[in-house]
This record gives sequence, C-alpha cells and structure tokens, in this order.
Amino acid sequence: MNPSLLQNRSVLQPVSRVCFRFSQTQTRQFSLTTGRGKERVVILGSGWGGYNVLRGIDKKRWDVTVVSPNNYFNFTPLLAGTAVGTLEFRCAIEPVRRYTPQVSYYQAWCDEIDFERKMLKCTPATRPFDAESTGNLDVLPSNPGPPFTLHYDKLIVAVGAYSQTFNVPGVKEHAHFLKDVKDARKIRGRILECFEQANQPFMSDIQRRNLLNFCIVGGGPTGIEFAAELHDLIHTDITKHYRSLARLSKITIYDVAPSILGSFDQSLRAYTEKTLSREGIRILTNHHVERIENGKMIVKEKGEVPFGLLVWSTGLAPNPLVNAVSVVKKDKRNTSLVTDENLNVIMEDGKPNPDIWAIGDAAQVDGARLPATAQVAAQKAKYIVKKMNKLAKGQEHNEKFEFHNQGSLAYIGNWKAIYDKPSENGSSDGFMQKETGRVAWLLWRSAYFTMTLSLRNKILVPTYWFVVFFLFKIAWAEHNLPTTHQVPELDIRS
Repeated sequence: MNPSLLQNRSVLQPVSRVCFRFSQTQTRQFSLTTGRGKERVVILGSGWGGYNVLRGIDKKRWDVTVVSPNNYFNFTPLLAGTAVGTLEFRCAIEPVRRYTPQVSYYQAWCDEIDFERKMLKCTPATRPFDAESTGNLDVLPSNPGPPFTLHYDKLIVAVGAYSQTFNVPGVKEHAHFLKDVKDARKIRGRILECFEQANQPFMSDIQRRNLLNFCIVGGGPTGIEFAAELHDLIHTDITKHYRSLARLSKITIYDVAPSILGSFDQSLRAYTEKTLSREGIRILTNHHVERIENGKMIVKEKGEVPFGLLVWSTGLAPNPLVNAVSVVKKDKRNTSLVTDENLNVIMEDGKPNPDIWAIGDAAQVDGARLPATAQVAAQKAKYIVKKMNKLAKGQEHNEKFEFHNQGSLAYIGNWKAIYDKPSENGSSDGFMQKETGRVAWLLWRSAYFTMTLSLRNKILVPTYWFVVFFLFKIAWAEHNLPTTHQVPELDIRS
C-alpha cells in the first residue's frame, strides 16, 4: 500500500469489522462462488453514482459486491445545513448495509485494477483488529491491514473525487472540508468551541474577534451555502445565547476567480453578491491563499488573516485510484476516466471496455464536458441500472446516455435562494429559468426533499425544517455534543 495514498484519505469507522490473521505483505484472495451462475458486479464507491446503482440494480440476477471506504451514502446538498444544526446528521446519510446480505460489502479502498485478469487489489479502510479500542478513530495507522483481491465480471467505477487543495501548504492540517457528514460534525463542534473560547473572561476583544472570524475559501455552491447557513445561525440562535459575541463575529468568502458561483448566470451571481454583502458577508474575489498555519492564513493581497474556523471548498481533485490506473484514456484537464456515450471506459487503444463503466466525478463522457455534480452522477447511475438490468435478462441496451439538465440551485441565506436552468436554445427568458428569493428557496427545499432516498429521511428532513422554522436550531437543542471523531448514527433497518 502506497503511504502517500493513506495521507490523502479520510477514514470512517466501520459498522462491523472482519479480521484476518496473515502476513502483512500477503494478499488475501476472495473468490467467492456466485450462486446459480450469476455474474459478479463490483461497485466501487458509495456516493451519488455507486449508491444509486446499488439501490436499483437487480440483486436477484447479479451477484453484487460493493467496495467503499464509506459504509454510508452522503447526501451532499444537505451537509451545509447539518454543519450548523438546521438538520441532524442522520438526515444526510443512507446506510450501505441496508442492502446486505443481498449484496456483499467491504469497507475498503480499491488501489489497483488488473483489467486482463479482472482482479481488484483492495486495502481495508478499517483499523487493524489488534488496534487500541480507545484510540482516535479518525487516524489510520501506517498499516491498516493486509490487502486482499476480488474478482469481477462487470465493474462499475464510481469512486468520486477528493477535495482540491492546489498543494497550498497547511490546508490538510488546519482547514476543514465539507464533503462528508463527519466533516459537518467537526465543523459544528468547532463553531460552538469558538464561541465558548471567546466567552472566557480573560480573552481580549482582539482575541475574540480573531476567534470569531469565520473564513470560507472557495466561492462555489458549497462555500456560498455554508456561509449563508452560518450567517443564519449567528443572526438567530447565536445572537440569543452569545449576544455580545455575535456582534464581533465576521464571515468572509475568498475566491481566486473574479466572481463567485462561476457556473451560474451573471444576473444570479450579481444578485447573490448584493444579497450576501447586504447581510454583512464579505466577498473577496481575486484573492490568493499562499499558505495556512495554525489559526491564520497568509493571503497574497491581504497578508496575515487570523481565523477561528476555515472551511476549504475549492473544487475537486482526482481519486488516487484514477491516478493509479495507467492503461485507460484520461481527460487531459483533470485526469478523470474517459468513457464513451454508453459510459464504458475507453482503453489506451481507443476501444471501449465492454465490462467496465465509470460514472460520477471519476469520469467524463468523451466529447461532452458535463459538470461534476450530484445531478450528473445520479442520471448516469439511473442509466447504468437500466442497462445492467436489461443485460441480466439477456436483452440488448444500445441507448446512449443523455444528460438532462434540471437546473442548479444554491441557498444564499435568510430563506432566499437562486435557481438557474439553461434553456436548450440558449435563451434566458423562458418560464422558471432564472429565479431568486423566496420562490427559488421553495424550489430548493422541494427539490432536495424530493431527492431524499429513504422513507425515513423523507419524514425526518421536513420535520427538522419545521422545527427549525418555528423553534430553534438543533445545535442548541443538543448543546452537549459528542466527541467530533464519532461516526454518524446509522440505522441499517430503515
């Protein structure tokens, strides 16, 4: 196992642990027999692509195996809300083990793909069985466990992408990301900690202002939505409980681009900038972060900027597996896997591999520049499910994948949002194409309620929204938070 890969990975505590005793250098081979002659489909990843394939694939006709370091699916659009207490953590997750024992699941990373032998080399994403049970569950030892191999007949690569740091020194050590529910838990804990630290009687006003300076690097939808949610929290619940401190708090968004929300229409970007500025959120574009240290970051245009919390949301970096694969065609711009219009991975010789598909942030359709969004991944997963279920019945599926843009949404605070849906002919005067304010906010809420996957969350999400609207944020109802390294609550029965 390459140690450099371990440094880039966020390891989550497993729901269960399977232990094997053998040499550290030995590779365990799993060649479980498939029942009734079923072919084995291995799904790599449990994100928007992998989890939706898992939900829809015919498990009676395929022998399905899932390999993912996460034993749950992250509903990423709701993570900003969970980070500030608008929603509880369980609202943003769905357990993979809901589908076991119909499918096999291994909490592990896939490190190598042998295309000729149809074998996968995997490394456990769990701590060794002899590790200290009271240790930090977030820290992966240098040797997490012996590797093992899996055979596949069909392979679906949906490993996603990692947070892009642009090799800025100190990002991984001193900044928070917002790609996982565990990140949201840490951010929520840190927000509360900042106010409690600033409330100590021996703190000076300068120290308090530094602690209550909340910085977001990245002006994309994730950064903007988190800034808006944090603003709502400070100007509602925080003001009630820390009245004198709330006035000292400050939210600033930094972006290297000339404007925020680059994928949205110019009029919507201008509306967002005006709205956020009016609410007191500073937007500093054309600013370059040079390095980050403990409690401060160095910005080229401003010098030293102290902070209490820094959230880093600057785009996506390729998954280590995608980087490691060498006999396939890759996108020259972001090194993602290139697929044909049937989502089959194109090999070096230019021919598509009929047994391997790639979806989500790990792949790009040849000749079509699609955005790296949950919407694209979910539509690709739906296409793969239809194809796989037809193949299982011996039917042909020659339909090509087509992306249908349902529009983009972003919450900008104070019950306002923006909605942008490009028309097919390029015009901008169609019905419900550019919406702002309360109307867009209703669209934002209804869209994400519709997208929730389980009956449990279809009940929980609107319930928590109702509670927050009329009462208070959950962060303050549950002020005594558990330690930040705990895993989110999972109910595999629902």
